[in-house]
Amino acid sequence: MTTHVVYSEIFHKHDNSGHPENAKRLLVMMNELQHAPFFDEVTIVEPEMLPEGSLYEIHSERMIEQIKDLSLQDGSWLDMDTYVCRSDYETARFAAGGLVQVCKQVMASKIDNAFSMARPPGHHATKTQSMGFCLFNNAALAAHALTKEGKRVLIFDNDVHHGNGTQDIFYDRNDVMYQSFHLYPHYPGTGAIEEIGTGAGEGYTINAPLPHGTGNDAIIQVLDKVFLPIARQFKPDLIIVSSGYDSHHADPLGGFTLTSNFFGEMIAKLQEIQPKIVCTLEGGYNLSWIGKCLVSQIGQLIGHPVKFNDSIKGETTAKSVVNNIKNEVGTYWKL
Repeated sequence: MTTHVVYSEIFHKHDNSGHPENAKRLLVMMNELQHAPFFDEVTIVEPEMLPEGSLYEIHSERMIEQIKDLSLQDGSWLDMDTYVCRSDYETARFAAGGLVQVCKQVMASKIDNAFSMARPPGHHATKTQSMGFCLFNNAALAAHALTKEGKRVLIFDNDVHHGNGTQDIFYDRNDVMYQSFHLYPHYPGTGAIEEIGTGAGEGYTINAPLPHGTGNDAIIQVLDKVFLPIARQFKPDLIIVSSGYDSHHADPLGGFTLTSNFFGEMIAKLQEIQPKIVCTLEGGYNLSWIGKCLVSQIGQLIGHPVKFNDSIKGETTAKSVVNNIKNEVGTYWKL
């Protein structure tokens, strides 16, 4: 397998040491990756900057200009959660551009799969608003770039928080499917089962809002009974995974009880639908575990699974949520 990992010290420029989403996240993840038994088999690549014009195809002019202006200053804040550093307009375009770059390479069969260790993250950024630690929506910009070439993209979001921004951007489209399981109620408050899309996009947004304590077995039920059967019918040309490691049981901003090994197991299930997979980093704030979650996913991508001593008992059933999703989207898909 040929697996590229997008990584650059450019991403460290986006940093606030007192904020949970800081540059140290990448340092500990890269350290874990460098000690993985398969490290010599991955290729580390520098990101390409996203052309400025591509931003305007997804985000509003006001939103883009705000980030551009704040990037000329030191230590600005968009809201209580989201900071902007000097040069972040360029840094965020490298984050999005690196993901677009490897998605196109995977789509062209130049490489088999990839992981973009990009910061700042993206899945909370809507069409018109940067929020939730996110400036521009990396996954959305990459998916949109592929749809311009006639491709169908599945965005699978395993972050503990609902990706309201990704949902917002593709809510009325049927060339990109968005699937998310997430803690509910929880920030940002979106992602109810009834949120299934509108217009041409009706039935192409699939949400699984789950309670505190949800564990591996419950997520497997959601995948096997709903997400994967629908994805198989959708027939994506490529899968983008919004890899949020705050779903891990030890995360300080989480509430689920997933294990580090389970992140790789989810990739294995997605590979049965479409082996062309690109992951992009979203949340995850426990510095002792996020590197292991990363290695679990990259190990599965490269065909060299790694297992860690990590177990916990979590909620084992999601039967009621599965049944409610089936009732909501059963007219669009065979379930």
